[in-house]
Amino acid sequence: MKAVLVSSFGGPEVLHEAEVDKPAPGAGQVRLAIRRVGVNPFDAKLRSGVMEAAFHTELPTILGMEVAGVVDALGEGVTDLKVGDEVLGWSDTGAYAEYALAGPSLLVKPAGLDWDVAAALPVAAETSLRVLHLLGVASGETLLIHGASGAVGAMAAQLAVARGVTVIGTASAANQDYLTSLGVTPTTYGDGLVERVRALAPNGVDAVFDTAGRGALPDSIELRGGTERIVTIADQAAQSLGIPFSSGTAADRSIPELAAVADQVLSGKVVVTVAATYPLAEAARAHTVIDSGHAGGKLVLTVSRTG
Repeated sequence: MKAVLVSSFGGPEVLHEAEVDKPAPGAGQVRLAIRRVGVNPFDAKLRSGVMEAAFHTELPTILGMEVAGVVDALGEGVTDLKVGDEVLGWSDTGAYAEYALAGPSLLVKPAGLDWDVAAALPVAAETSLRVLHLLGVASGETLLIHGASGAVGAMAAQLAVARGVTVIGTASAANQDYLTSLGVTPTTYGDGLVERVRALAPNGVDAVFDTAGRGALPDSIELRGGTERIVTIADQAAQSLGIPFSSGTAADRSIPELAAVADQVLSGKVVVTVAATYPLAEAARAHTVIDSGHAGGKLVLTVSRTG
């Protein structure tokens, strides 16, 4: 099968297509014929090697874990899925490929859910729900989201608004109208952020979710008057500032919660913005956009199989 490999750490150019063996499912696993793969900042961090100290990667490797595809083969003991089922969720093996293995972290794709959107949902939904839970945001409170126009930021903003939370979101000047369309009070990031947020929320902000990692944690601490109820998923300076850095694990993945978010998407209550799609062979182009920090939504790889 075709797959996109990383054989050495570096920039997007290290991603290269190669022929590798098609994987065989083990006990409790299924093999997926991949249709779409979500591209995440975490993928780019693994590719660059900056994660090596915390998360060792054996090379060569196939990146990707956020998938939408069709069950192609069943491993021993699998009874809740059948060959031909259309699913979305998380893979056990690298998903920048024509086929990948997956365990229990799969949801049967609801009828009518677009393939691109299906691949864009799992990580954004899980991350958003996990951090909103950690922050304990509730109706009537005000939440500041850094990077609110990104895939996770936009998802978290909409889920919070649906709970009756007032959301102030930072984004570039070009994305201010987009945030407004999501029910978010927009503002730009950068110098003067504290003053702009205080003008929008004179009674203060109750919690801060940093999805961007652009050095906004000191401003967040000033706005909160301390480190309480601030969480980042992107700023490596978090530990030195006493801020929790939240990274998801397999134990955090809830298929019922993913199903609930998928239902909200189908009903139109939540909008998923897929900024661009790329053929699998052009994964390097997607990583170039991810590295820029200005994806403007979810990036998705499309996969067509050769056999």
